[in-house]
Formats: sequence, structure tokens, C-alpha cells
Amino acid sequence: MTTTESTLPAGLPTDLGTIRLASPEPGIVVLTLDRPERLNALSADLLRELHAVLDALAVDPSVRVLVLTGAGRGFCAGLDLTAFDMGGPDRAVRSPQTGLALQKHIAALVPKLRALPQVVISAVNGPAAGGGLALALASDVRIGAASSRYNVAFVRLGLSGCDIGVSWLLPRLVGASRAFELLLTGRIVDAAEADRIGLVTRVVPDDEVLESALETARLVLANSPFGVRMTKEVMWSQLEISSLQAGIDIENRNQILSSFTADHREAALAFRERRTPTFLDS
Repeated sequence: MTTTESTLPAGLPTDLGTIRLASPEPGIVVLTLDRPERLNALSADLLRELHAVLDALAVDPSVRVLVLTGAGRGFCAGLDLTAFDMGGPDRAVRSPQTGLALQKHIAALVPKLRALPQVVISAVNGPAAGGGLALALASDVRIGAASSRYNVAFVRLGLSGCDIGVSWLLPRLVGASRAFELLLTGRIVDAAEADRIGLVTRVVPDDEVLESALETARLVLANSPFGVRMTKEVMWSQLEISSLQAGIDIENRNQILSSFTADHREAALAFRERRTPTFLDS
């Protein structure tokens, strides 16, 4: 299928220096972390711009899928230690309050990605370490390039391996036994192992990772907007629910809500008429 560039939604920030935005097709936005000289490590500017873009997307119903990737040969190498000088000589004079504020600012990206009404697909095109791994884990779908690599970098830096949501997300995606070993060692997981343990949906050649993410995005767009939003909301909530019955209760209510939408009636009619449905998010 040919990809044609469409116009970016008007509400998205335009004064960006560390992020590139593109809309290859209506309903899809590709967000490229754009600090290739630092493997797209998270600087203060990149953190600020990421928050701004995600905040704008959260209130933009015209965008239904966000594809997250990195420029150059890396996805995201985590926090840029040279930019923040985390172990530098001023460490002793910085207050705990300042450090905690920065920690919260970084960590807030993870629940923000999860709470987006859009489906988030990470096209992991290279190393995803530390905070970069957290961004991938917080995505709804992860597709890895053959050159992609993953590791819990925090523990290799004299810090806890449990940071910015990774110790919550990783066990739920790959299982506690595998996650604990990765958290404790910080070892690098290559693309083949990531595929085997379920960390990524699939592995594709490096030059196909973005197109593969777009293929998944198109499959999402073929479903009704409300149905997809309710699916994302409930599938993540199910990871926190303590019983089968509580999970079913949430499913029941959302299913009935969905059944009263015009898009549900359109989908049923299109199925009977053997045509592609036209969804209006109503």
C-alpha cells in the first residue's frame, strides 16, 4: 500500500527542536525522537516537548494512532546523563525536592502514554535503554527492528532497576521470572530474545520497522474509534484488577456503552452488506 503524506492536525505543537512529527495518512501521527547524535537520549528539551505533544494529542480526536520511533540508529538511550549531570560535582548541593521534581516529570510520561485515547505503537529501530525501554513498554504495541536492543539501564548506573514504571510494566508483559532477572542484571536483550519472550509483537528487517508499524496502525483504523478507545482503556485496567468477576463487570458496562453507538450499527450493517464500514465516531 502506498503511503501519502497528509496534513498534521492543527492543534499539535510546531515549535519543536528535538521531535519531528509527520502524518503519513489521515488518523496517524508518527512522532520521531530527533536527537540522533545522542541516540535520542532524553534531554530537558526532549522531555518538555514530549509532554507538550502528548498533551495536545490527548484532546485531538482526529488522531487515532501514534507511532513512536527514533531518528538515526537508536530508539532512545534513556536519560541523557551528560545533559543532567546526575553524578556530577553539584550533586551534593542539589536538594531532594529538586531531584524528586525531575523524577516525577520523567516518570509522568509513562502513565500519560497509557492514558492517551490513541493507540500507541513503538517502532523500535535500535537501542531502547532505561527511559527508552520505559517508553516502549508503555506503548500498546511494540515492533522491533532486527537491530533493536533492550535493557534496564538504571541498575547499571548504581541506581535501582525499578524506575519510571518499568518494574510494574515489564513483569506484566514478559512474566515476573524473566522480568526480575532483567531488572537485577541490566543485561542487553537482543531482538530475537525480545521476540521469544513476548517483549515485542514481531521483529522485522531494519528498513521495514516503520512500515510494519503503519500496517498495524491501518488495522486499528479499520475498527470503530469508540470501540478501540474502550478496548485500550479496559485492556490496561485489567492488569490492575484483582479478580475475574471485577474484570467482567467492566467489560459488560463498556460493551453495552459501545452497543448504543451509531458506529456499532454501521459496522453491523456493513457486515451484512459486505462492504467496508464508514465510521463517524458517533
